[in-house]
Amino acid sequence: QVQLVESGGGSVQAGGSLRLSCAASGYAYSRKCLGWFRRAPGKEREAVAAIYLGSNATFYAGPVKGRFTVSRDNANDTVYLQMNSLKPEDTAMYFCAAAPCRTVVAGLDQREYNYWGQGTQVTVSS
Repeated sequence: QVQLVESGGGSVQAGGSLRLSCAASGYAYSRKCLGWFRRAPGKEREAVAAIYLGSNATFYAGPVKGRFTVSRDNANDTVYLQMNSLKPEDTAMYFCAAAPCRTVVAGLDQREYNYWGQGTQVTVSS
């Protein structure tokens, strides 16, 4: 079992920044990939960013590339999503997810992720 707890969401004006945290616990071999996904009202869930803990390789969706940064803190078993230059279209519920990535690096493919957190809301006003 893997447990994921997100925090750090909130409300911010356009152009501002937020940092989301995802505290991971449980069977380490089931969470070698950690990803961030989001669901905006009335839209499908989409990938945002991911990190493969085996090599620290990172992956970013087009709309956030250059603005968001995913990173890890091994000591605290935490993955972060630093979000800069936020736009109103970034408003969504943000979820952390884990994938085992034993033979395939999941990257941004949410079908590979089988553990999900409860989510944290991010609201960006114009």
